[in-house]
Amino acid sequence: MPKKIVATASLAGCFGCHMSFLDIDERLLDLIELVEIDKSPLTDFKTFTRRCDIGLIEGGCCNDENVHNLIAFRKNCDVLVAVGECAIMGGLPGLRNWIPLKECLEEAYIHGPTVTGAGAQVIPNDPDIPKILDRVYPCHEVVKIDYFIPGCAPRADLIWSTLVALVTGQEIPAPYALFKYD
Repeated sequence: MPKKIVATASLAGCFGCHMSFLDIDERLLDLIELVEIDKSPLTDFKTFTRRCDIGLIEGGCCNDENVHNLIAFRKNCDVLVAVGECAIMGGLPGLRNWIPLKECLEEAYIHGPTVTGAGAQVIPNDPDIPKILDRVYPCHEVVKIDYFIPGCAPRADLIWSTLVALVTGQEIPAPYALFKYD
């Protein structure tokens, strides 16, 4: 059986889902027998080198660059898996969805307690800086997502069992112990 090609990426989040992925520990050696990892912070490949069978995406979309990257990721992956609460529901970054964007920016750049000195009290507006969206969007509101791995961050065992099932064509196991939040 030829190896499946897997890619991973992170959008607006804390990178905890990638850390949880790495927590599969010695099973990474078993995984390398099943897959080749293409574009990923794990390989440091910044662009796709080929079409991927499976893409794992963590984080939500809080700026236009996140949206662009997610759309490109979807176009290059046959199956796309949203990993973690930020990708599924906006997670912690999504807490700002309850506050108007203008108010958030003013608090950060004009009224914040650490705003002092020359050039203070200016909201950045440079074309080289990604445009912040009106709210944080979960991935499924931007592109089609095929599977979801919940958790903040998901347990390594859940990432492992889901990925192995996808690679081998088995049913994805969903035992309660893997979804339990302590």
